[in-house]
Amino acid sequence: MQDFNNKIAVITGGGSGIGRALARKLSAEGCHIALCDLSAETMQQTAELCREHAPEGTRLTCHVCDVADGAAMADFAQAVQEGHSTDHVNLVFNNAGLSGGGSFINSSPAEWEKIFNICWGGVYNGTRVFLPLLIASEEGHLVNVSSVNGLWASMGPHIPHTAYAAAKFAVRGFTEALITDLQNNAPHVHTSVVMPGHIGTSIAMNSRAHQSASGTLDLNSEELAEARSAWSRMFPEAEQLSDTDIQQLINERVQQFRDNAPTTADQAADIILDGVRARQWRILVGEDAVILDEMVRSSPQEAYNIEFFMQMGERGVFKNMAS
Repeated sequence: MQDFNNKIAVITGGGSGIGRALARKLSAEGCHIALCDLSAETMQQTAELCREHAPEGTRLTCHVCDVADGAAMADFAQAVQEGHSTDHVNLVFNNAGLSGGGSFINSSPAEWEKIFNICWGGVYNGTRVFLPLLIASEEGHLVNVSSVNGLWASMGPHIPHTAYAAAKFAVRGFTEALITDLQNNAPHVHTSVVMPGHIGTSIAMNSRAHQSASGTLDLNSEELAEARSAWSRMFPEAEQLSDTDIQQLINERVQQFRDNAPTTADQAADIILDGVRARQWRILVGEDAVILDEMVRSSPQEAYNIEFFMQMGERGVFKNMAS
């Protein structure tokens, strides 16, 4: 699919980050866009940005939808057909995601399942309801966003990352398995699994339920206790820090994650769309993703040792996340 003009693209998580960047770039090429997100406000901001450069006649619709809700996603697919007067779509980007649910032992089941159900269930639901519309097109491409945490199930020593990593491994395996399924049953439809490294988005901020109007995080007592425990395993003196100090540290880290990333959301979108054009089934986003992929493949038995983490740092994988 070399030309996106007059194609129809569905983008979940379109209110910010990579989803917003994809919408802007595709609409500028004359691609019609159907966005979904939990936030009507951020989607409207995306829509306004898209309309600044979209050719006349480019359609853009916004739909508030929880991707973890199968029935809601089915309604979304129906709304896309009605809003775009179509019986098909050409591109589906299952992009929505949150982080959290780090510890299977200490995180609440509700928190853990929320993250898993969005990051994996959202991809499953999006594929389930939109794949028939891709198959109905003359050419279609399904893009499922995994993560480098679909290659390496860790954020480093002492930082459990179970729900997010489990979901992203599931996305990766599912998408790879679809390659043969599509070749056999819908050869005009292609699929890609995207594994971004550290991208300059607000996923860490957006993933918290308690965000103040100022854009900082307002952690509850359970979240503060878990954060203090994690910090104390790395820095014993953190046990003596006040709740205010812990909250300030967390806010600094999530802001650094967004502002110091080696790859921007716009750059990530360019890499993804170039991969779609080239029919790449496996799209690594960012030099850090390339390095991590190579390291895990060459030394899988050592991948969760502290020495492996230190080697990653020496190769610059975490240099822009340092405080």
